[in-house]
Amino acid sequence: MRKILAVAWLCLLFGIVGCLFWYNEYRYTLPTPVPAGYKNVATGQQIHLIPQLAINNSKPLFLHFFNPKCPCSRFNIDHFKKLAKTYENKASFVVVLMDNKIDATAIKSKFDLNVPVINAPAMAEECGVYSTPQAAIIDTKGKLYYRGNYNTSRYCTNKKTEFARIALDGLLQNQNILKFNSLALTAYGCSLPNCDK
Repeated sequence: MRKILAVAWLCLLFGIVGCLFWYNEYRYTLPTPVPAGYKNVATGQQIHLIPQLAINNSKPLFLHFFNPKCPCSRFNIDHFKKLAKTYENKASFVVVLMDNKIDATAIKSKFDLNVPVINAPAMAEECGVYSTPQAAIIDTKGKLYYRGNYNTSRYCTNKKTEFARIALDGLLQNQNILKFNSLALTAYGCSLPNCDK
């Protein structure tokens, strides 16, 4: 009888853990709800940068909207770091934190980031970003070239859907604004600012 109870207890425990994993996986496959009063920012629109982002006007600016509380942001950080390393001579990269209470220096150290890390939640609204992680690529004239997801894969492992990289390559090759499908442009991840999707 004890063995049956132990097996039943273990099955129940594994079932609960499995349901929690499934729920979290399912939750982040759904689009992030669009907030009330959201103002869309169209590609090609002029972006008003804060002084901290006036880095180098001769290069495109790649903004990585990041929230360390967001699991999706944490899954994606290694992919972002690879992009920053690969394109470091062709574009300026900045990590934009969505909460002024987060210590930017601590985040830079914790995630071993070799790019500027700033607190600038107002830039999210300026770029039309309402979830993390999201990329916004701004051309040398200060216009929004791309705003959207990094990949269809949570861990950014699908080479065919590396949307942010494809957009950056397009801009660097002087292509007109590229057309992306809804998987690239519909926000998935954690809602801003508190990651309470």
